[in-house]
Amino acid sequence: MFNYYGFIIGLFVLLLTGIGHVAVIKGEYYLGVRIWPIFLIISILSILISTMVKNTILSAFLGILGFTFLWGILELFKQKKRVEKGWFPKKNN
Repeated sequence: MFNYYGFIIGLFVLLLTGIGHVAVIKGEYYLGVRIWPIFLIISILSILISTMVKNTILSAFLGILGFTFLWGILELFKQKKRVEKGWFPKKNN
């Protein structure tokens, strides 16, 4: 019998990286970098819960989600600089 954990976790990484990328771009566009505490809360909760669940796949999903949003905090501030450079559109208020 095959072990599909690696395949499933790889799909999670791909999916959650894409979601994180969109969350950073859209979050910075609509709310600016002030959204970073929400990213931190998602990160902390996801990582903590990942240590408490017994299911390996769910634990991996939550851990990847947590670290994706933790990395997203750094990317929010980098995104702000990319917008300032004109690489991404700036929201007109």
